Amino acid sequence: METRSLKAANESGRVSGSSSNGRRAATKASGDSRSLDLPRYALNLFESAWTRRLRTKKIEMELFTAKYYAACAAGGMVSAGSVHLLITPFDMLKVNMQANPVKYRSICSGFGTVWREQGLPGLWRGWGGKLLGYSAQGACKFGLYEYFKKSYCDLAGPVYTSNYKTLIYLAASSSAQVIADCALCPFEAVKVRVQTGYGRGLADGIPKVYRTEGVRGFYKGLRPLWSRNVPFAMLLFSSFEHSVDFIYNRVLQIRKNECSRGVQLGVTCVAGYVSGVAGTIISNPADNIITYMYNNKGATFSQAFKSIGWVGLFTRSLPLRIMLVGPIVTSQWFVYDLMKVSLGLPTSGGIDQHLSHSTSRKEGDKWTTHPAEI
Repeated sequence: METRSLKAANESGRVSGSSSNGRRAATKASGDSRSLDLPRYALNLFESAWTRRLRTKKIEMELFTAKYYAACAAGGMVSAGSVHLLITPFDMLKVNMQANPVKYRSICSGFGTVWREQGLPGLWRGWGGKLLGYSAQGACKFGLYEYFKKSYCDLAGPVYTSNYKTLIYLAASSSAQVIADCALCPFEAVKVRVQTGYGRGLADGIPKVYRTEGVRGFYKGLRPLWSRNVPFAMLLFSSFEHSVDFIYNRVLQIRKNECSRGVQLGVTCVAGYVSGVAGTIISNPADNIITYMYNNKGATFSQAFKSIGWVGLFTRSLPLRIMLVGPIVTSQWFVYDLMKVSLGLPTSGGIDQHLSHSTSRKEGDKWTTHPAEI
């Protein structure tokens, strides 16, 4: 009996040892497979962690409500204000290249001139106007675009919305930008003057503009600002929307809600850069006219046009603006959509949700977004 029990113990030990060895081999094999495909493993780990975080927050927000539009406005404010603040030195140089192209002939020599004459603080002239002005503009532009886009979709109806999407994008973006520029204009008027030596900052520039030109001085460049920013916004939003549709339908050939959040944000960046460059080219003439009018008291639109000339309108500071605006717009869209995703909202682009919401509203249902459904 004792011999049999010892044999049984030895056999069970061999079985347990072989099973543990099998488990170790399986673990090693899985570890090797993970090491061979580490980027994909890390992405999946990140995706699952993000999904768990959102699910634990249980964020639920009904689309196309006051709370939804407020969230979009907050995202636009943070994205536009922070990004424009970071590129203040480049904007400072751009304004001076437009105002005095003889002195500031190129990007490298221009930076050298500013550094020699004004030092590091000179590169950051106008940062207050950039931060406050573009925060206000971003909140109005992104928040109101979502509002007008939904309103015009409801007004047109599902059939006309599907057939005339581009007109919906153009109408919504132009309506939002007209209001957004009214919020930006006073800060832009002071910023451009400060960057060309008129004052030291907002606290110094605002009283000077008011004493010399009154309230009209803050809105002197509103019409040129509209002529620059409204076409820019129309091309920006419409090209972004169509770029998003093209990438999902023609390149990836998959529905947006079937893609991971990382892929959706990547699509946002690509579409954002395309839209930024397109908008920069079309708005460059108006941007040069605005700078000329702000720095030449009493100058009219026709005087600015004659002074700069046809070639100057389209070419002066264009390479610098493309270098600036492309990454700026890309960063704005990325930060904006990143904030939306963190709140459990879908990324920007497309019109299917608007059509689905209109249909569900007719049926009496609420349209709510859940983190797990994005």
